[in-house]
Amino acid sequence: MQTWLILLPLLIPFAGVPLTLITRKHLHLQTLLAVMLMFTSLGVSLALMVSVLTEGSIVLQMGAWQAPVGITLAADPLGVFMLVMSHIVLAAGFLYAAGSTEKVTSYPTFYPLFFALTTGLSGAFLTGDLFNLFVFAEIIVISGAALTASADDKYGVEAAYKYFYISTLAAVFFLLGVGSMYISYGTLNFADLANRIATTPPTPLTGAALAFLTATFLIKSAAVPFHFWQPDFHAAAPTAVSAMLSSLVVKVGVYAFFRMTTLLFPQVDMLNTLLVVIGVAGVLYGGFGAAGTHNAKRMLAYSTLAQIGFMLVGIGWGTQLSLAAALVFTFNHALIKSAMLMLAGAMASRAAVKSAAFDVLVGVGKYHPFAGALFLLGGMALAGIPPLNGFISKLMIFQSGVQSANYVPLAIIGVASIVTVTYVIRSFIKIWFEPILEVKPKQGDSLIAPALLIALSLALGIWAEPLVALAQFVARWVGDPTAYILLVLK
Repeated sequence: MQTWLILLPLLIPFAGVPLTLITRKHLHLQTLLAVMLMFTSLGVSLALMVSVLTEGSIVLQMGAWQAPVGITLAADPLGVFMLVMSHIVLAAGFLYAAGSTEKVTSYPTFYPLFFALTTGLSGAFLTGDLFNLFVFAEIIVISGAALTASADDKYGVEAAYKYFYISTLAAVFFLLGVGSMYISYGTLNFADLANRIATTPPTPLTGAALAFLTATFLIKSAAVPFHFWQPDFHAAAPTAVSAMLSSLVVKVGVYAFFRMTTLLFPQVDMLNTLLVVIGVAGVLYGGFGAAGTHNAKRMLAYSTLAQIGFMLVGIGWGTQLSLAAALVFTFNHALIKSAMLMLAGAMASRAAVKSAAFDVLVGVGKYHPFAGALFLLGGMALAGIPPLNGFISKLMIFQSGVQSANYVPLAIIGVASIVTVTYVIRSFIKIWFEPILEVKPKQGDSLIAPALLIALSLALGIWAEPLVALAQFVARWVGDPTAYILLVLK
C-alpha cells in the first residue's frame, strides 16, 4: 500500500505557497507554475482514490506516534471522495484564474493565497483529528477572506470583514466544542472519540459539545438561518475564488455533518431531525432568495443555500440511499455551481461596466452564443433537468425520500425546487435574449474552465453509473463506523 500518497495532496499545494511567492515578479511563470502544480495535485488525488478503492483505506500516524496520541491523517472512502471533488473544481479554478482579466489575479499574493485555500481544503478532508479540522478550517477562512478583500469589486473589503467576523464566531463555537469533547472524553481523534462516545455514558458536557459543533458547521455550510454572510461574500469575491467558495468551502460543513451523524453521534436522532428541518428551510429560502435578486453572482450564491438544503436533508434522513444521494448531490453541485459562477464572471468581464448585475449584463450575450449554450446547460443541471448530472442528484434524493416515507419534507422540497427553473430561465433570457441598444463585443475571461466543468456535468448525467456506484460504496462505508474506528486504532 502506497502510504506516502496521502501526503502529496497536502504537500503539493502547501509547497505551492512559497514557490509561487518566489516567482511573483514573473507573472506568466507564476501562473504556469500554479496551474501545473494544481493539476499535479489533482493527479495524485485521483491516484490516492484509486489506491483507497482497490487496496483499502490509508492511515498515516505523523511522527510515529500511534493513535490516538499523535496527529492522524486518514484517507478513507469519504475523505478521498471529497478530496477528489475539491481538486477537480480547484484545478478548474486555477485554469480560470490563468485566463482571467481581473486585476487581482496579477497580484503577487493571489496564487500563494489560492494555494493556502487549497491546502486548507485538502487537510480538512484528510485529517483524522477534530482539532486539526479546526486548524485547516481557519486556514480556509484566512486565505478566503484575504482573497476577497483584494478583489476588484469595491465591496470586497466589506464582504471579507463580514465573513471574517462571522467565521470568528464559528471559531469560538468550534473551540468550545473541541474543549467540551476533550474534557468529556480525553481525546480529539475521530476514531477514538467515536469509540469512547459509543462505549461510555454521556457526560455533562456531551450535549454542549454537540450543540457547539452543530452551530459551527451550520455556519461553515451557510445553512439557513446561519447564511447571512454568504451572498455578499461570494458575490464580491474574485470570480475564480467565488466559484471555489460557493461550491467547495461550504462543503467543509457538509462533510463535517457526514462525520457527526455517521461516526461521532450516529444515535442522536435529534441532530438528524434538525438537519432535515434546516435543510427544508434552506431549499425554500435559497430558492426564493435567488428568484428575487438582481445580480447573477448573488443569484447563484442564494441558489447554493437551496442546494446545501438538499444535502442536509439527505444526511438527516440517514438511510444508505439518502446518504449516497447526498454525496452525489455534493459532487454534482460542486461542478455545476463553480461552472455557473465562472460563466457569470466571464459575462461580467465582457460588459461595458464590469458587473454581474442583470441591468448591466442585459444583452451582453449577443456576441457570445457559446457562453449562452454553456449557461443553458449549467442552468438545466442546476434545475435537475435530464440529461445533466443535476437530474441524477435530485432523482436520488426523491427516491430516498419515498423509500424512507418522508413524504412531507419531500413534497416541500419538490415544490420549492421548481423555483430553480424560473430564475435560471430569467437570467438566461436577460443576458442572451432581452433586446437592448447596440452592445459592442469585448474580450473577457476565458471560457475553457467552465466548458470543461459543464462537459463533465453532461458526461456524469449521461453516464452516471460510476459516480452513483462510488457514492453507494462510500455510503456503505460511513454506515459502518466500526470499520473506520478499527482502521485508525489498529
